[in-house]
Amino acid sequence: MRIAGRPELCRVVVAVDPPATSTARSDACGIIAAGLDADGTAFVLADASIRGVRPEVWAGRAIDLYRAEAADALVVEVNQGGDMVSAVIRQVDPEIPVRPVRATRGKWVRAEPVAALYAQGRVRHAGIFPDLEDEMADFGPGGLSGGRSPDRLDALVWALTALMLGGEGPRVRKLG
Repeated sequence: MRIAGRPELCRVVVAVDPPATSTARSDACGIIAAGLDADGTAFVLADASIRGVRPEVWAGRAIDLYRAEAADALVVEVNQGGDMVSAVIRQVDPEIPVRPVRATRGKWVRAEPVAALYAQGRVRHAGIFPDLEDEMADFGPGGLSGGRSPDRLDALVWALTALMLGGEGPRVRKLG
């Protein structure tokens, strides 16, 4: 569901899914801002994803969005580069609160709880995000058609997971 305008939010995060390389053929750096209102509804606020740029450029863009949205945290996937991802961001601005997250399950499994939030009507888009929405519509158990990486979608999943699902995503408990 899409809304006009922007609601009052109690929490905002910017999530980053960084690429491993920075060539024109590289995956994009997914950069998504999302917020949560007092009723527990999430809103996608911005897609600032960028392709083919050096790490300090995407880090600067993520920090600019963090500031523009008055975000509470910068959630960054560290699978591609580990500590180096946080270090790049801290080189641009050492005061930004970076919250590293690590993918331990496949993209489809990580996206399922977020898809359920959409199905329950608990996520709305505060604007039009054609590239993100194209990835959302094209994504399936095998990934995106054509084998591309769902960079924007990955960042969206991290943002909504941080806001609504208690952090790094679902965990399996042992019974008894």
